[in-house]
Amino acid sequence: MTSTVPNAVQHTDAQPPITMFGPDFPYAYDDFLAHPAGIGQIPATEHGAEVAVIGGGLSGIIAAYELMKMGLRPVVYEADQIGGRLRTVGFEGCDPELTAEMGAMRFPPSSTALQHYIDLVGLETKPFPNPLSPATPSTVVDLKGESHYAETIADLPQVYRDVMDAWNACLEEGADFSDMNRAMRERDVPRIREIWAKLVEKFDNQTFYGFLCDSEAFKSFRHREIFGQVGFGTGGWDTDFPNSILEILRVVYSEADDHHRGIVGGSQQLPLRLWDREPQKIVHWPLGTSLASLHNGEPRPAVTRLNRTAGNKITVTDASGDIRTYRAAIFTAQSWLLLSKIACDDALFPIDHWTAMERTHYMESSKLFVPVDRPFWLDKDEITGRDTMSMTLTDRMTRGTYLLDEGPDKPAVICLSYTWCDDSLKWLPLSPNERMDVMLKSLGEIYPNVDIRKHIIGNPVTVSWENEPYFMGAFKANLPGHYRYQRRLFTHFMQDRLPADKRGVFLAGDDISWTAGWAEGAVQTALNAVWGVMTQFGGATDATNPGPGDVFDEISPVELPED
Repeated sequence: MTSTVPNAVQHTDAQPPITMFGPDFPYAYDDFLAHPAGIGQIPATEHGAEVAVIGGGLSGIIAAYELMKMGLRPVVYEADQIGGRLRTVGFEGCDPELTAEMGAMRFPPSSTALQHYIDLVGLETKPFPNPLSPATPSTVVDLKGESHYAETIADLPQVYRDVMDAWNACLEEGADFSDMNRAMRERDVPRIREIWAKLVEKFDNQTFYGFLCDSEAFKSFRHREIFGQVGFGTGGWDTDFPNSILEILRVVYSEADDHHRGIVGGSQQLPLRLWDREPQKIVHWPLGTSLASLHNGEPRPAVTRLNRTAGNKITVTDASGDIRTYRAAIFTAQSWLLLSKIACDDALFPIDHWTAMERTHYMESSKLFVPVDRPFWLDKDEITGRDTMSMTLTDRMTRGTYLLDEGPDKPAVICLSYTWCDDSLKWLPLSPNERMDVMLKSLGEIYPNVDIRKHIIGNPVTVSWENEPYFMGAFKANLPGHYRYQRRLFTHFMQDRLPADKRGVFLAGDDISWTAGWAEGAVQTALNAVWGVMTQFGGATDATNPGPGDVFDEISPVELPED
């Protein structure tokens, strides 16, 4: 529960940090960003040229920021608010510093490109209180009406340690875990590609659950059930059981489910600070220029139509009725919007890419937070000496409950429930207060002597991402057989492979990423799209710092046969 990493992998401070850069496309985006030569330039004759950036989430804002630094003029369109699924909200009537993360709230150290931007805008991070992590004083695992209190995994019954051992053995025996983890840590690209090519061919049609069932280590249904309900790292994995095992391997190889950190003050600060940031190294634009200043403070409104016009231009109509035409556009919003809310020409993309977008599978997700007067859960029970309340994993409706505080004398926040997929859909018909009542009832059965309600100082805030009109889900997650579709979408930035009349629109964002559900994927695909736009405008990277497209042929994702 503390780690998905088998004991065979010994980590030391002397080892390089792992990065979420593979195994499908093992390109070191963090090195690319850190290089003193920068990430590329365009001819002076193109300075000031406009590029549409559709979607003001993290991917869109990073793409716009980097294009602006090159001397282009990004025009950002945003239907809702800057940040996308980096959404931090406050509680009405409460201290404004008391916030809740409705979307992304925990980030692994392997998100090294993301960390570049966190550092760039001066944000701080702190350990996130996952189950049994060092940042979590205690954890309660409650299954089938039986609760177990633990400060470390050693405090849980032996069956839980058996399940952890089974998971580690399953990874090692079935997916060459230690070998791949070591190759990724050492950035051994040939070895990564050698291992992964075999696994893609072997597992493209396999579910996560099927992978477990095929393992001798998980021959026990009881062990598979516990693993699904409790899991290791962030909690239960059963909502991922129908998904492709390749998606899960991408997470565990890169340690994306371990050692999480939260952004102090809220994750939405990252795109908001980039929006306002005035780069010190900028081409064409005067010092003091920011994305905000180029937009007079506000992005353009929602896009309602996208079509191709003469000269293979991209024409964008927005909700105000304004029509503008561009030589290039980056689309970072949820891809299903191209099938529903945005009127599109079929000519925007090749038919195979339309098919891939239609087949994209999204995970539902719900959260509900309440503000409380203080972190009362740290009070000790007079009889047992245990914490009054703990980070809680359960098979009840709440599934995962997180306790978040900034110190013993300050107001705090409880995430009463964080759920995915079918567990999320169960909340959909309920109002925020109805959700809270059900959650408090469930938690009251686990903590019968704790009156959570008396500590609540404000109204709950909640989200069901599947019900958000511009998102329709929390994040992409491939089903078995979807590898080919994902490859088409991720590699779309390599537009010299496309017919001339299908170029000019670049896809980016979480939907396009190999690392589904992690902000790192939004960053990486944004940089891919920036490289594509730069290339279209006749630009290039410095020879000492090749971009993702420059090395594409050496590290391109495995290509499975279509017949």
